[in-house]
Amino acid sequence: MNPYIVDKAMDGPVTYYFIRCMEDMSIIPLPTKYLTHKTRAKASPNTVKRIAFSLSYYFTYLEGRNMTLGEVFELPYDKQHKHFIDFLTWLKNGNHNGNKMKKIPSNSTCNTYLRDVFGWFQFLELEYEQFGDLKVLSRKVVSFTNTTGLRFSIACKIFKGYFREEEHRGKTIEQDNIVTLLDACVNCRDQALILLLAETGFRIGELLGIRYTKDIDFDKRTLKVFYREDNENLARAKYAEYRRAKISRETFDILMYYLSEYMDLLKDNDYLFVNLAGQDAGDPLNANTVYAMLKRLEEKTGIKATPHMLRHYFANERRKSGWDILLISKALGHKHISTTEQYLDIDTDELGKATDDYYNKNKSIFMVDKLI
Repeated sequence: MNPYIVDKAMDGPVTYYFIRCMEDMSIIPLPTKYLTHKTRAKASPNTVKRIAFSLSYYFTYLEGRNMTLGEVFELPYDKQHKHFIDFLTWLKNGNHNGNKMKKIPSNSTCNTYLRDVFGWFQFLELEYEQFGDLKVLSRKVVSFTNTTGLRFSIACKIFKGYFREEEHRGKTIEQDNIVTLLDACVNCRDQALILLLAETGFRIGELLGIRYTKDIDFDKRTLKVFYREDNENLARAKYAEYRRAKISRETFDILMYYLSEYMDLLKDNDYLFVNLAGQDAGDPLNANTVYAMLKRLEEKTGIKATPHMLRHYFANERRKSGWDILLISKALGHKHISTTEQYLDIDTDELGKATDDYYNKNKSIFMVDKLI
């Protein structure tokens, strides 16, 4: 059993994470202060939770080597570099979960845990004078040009020892499979939810935070995403952003039918999606319930679907319809185009057809007919 565990406490709608020592159940102050800082800085609760586990793993790793934090700072460069490389290897071998994992963590996951640890170290450097800079983090200046043509340079710290990451391609879902899932739904709420995920590209947290009294423009068939911290179901918009999306008339009709069919439940609050049965009927729907619903549909149809796969479907359908990648990126709420690129599935056949179409359209430029 790991000597350090992640615990949490609620303060109204806000969740605070902290790390306990299992020996005496005391709270470890240094990582807990950083986690509190990240929460107050509006980091996503899921992000803060991940960082908490990353730090608990690192403390377990330190204890296994009988090392203190101060000793890590004092290590010479080569030994400090080896220390963090060994931590990556320790994670890769599944030691952070007592070697009980059915599947070893990916290189990307191990790198993310280490980046979280480095983020904490840099916080300590700024917050406490007794901690110096980590020698293994080298400074690098990155230059970029924004959309208006202005060129900027920023300094960042990098570690030359991360694992080589696997190429990530998220899974999408085919339109025929979405239709099959819709047919297998037992109520119009689930149908409306799946359709809205596919047509808006919203994250599940964004969709579950929508209030039908405030966030829907019924005349324009438009849904809006707002950042709120007080959602009962803990749903929230990532990056504290505002976006909106227009839906088809057919999906809008199903949405209207759902609102009229369950108005008695919906009238007690203004959340768009609520539980339909049981003791919590009428309460705002949460993400776990949505995943459970999709799992039941998978068992019924053999088709796996997740909210993220429906986001990928949205991105790829918009690309096939001719949307520019910048528009797709904005619709998805991505900060970086590179993230959007990972959503787009372009196979070899499609690239070949695009090339043929280009040459057919522009063959006069190449004057190929005059060479034959």
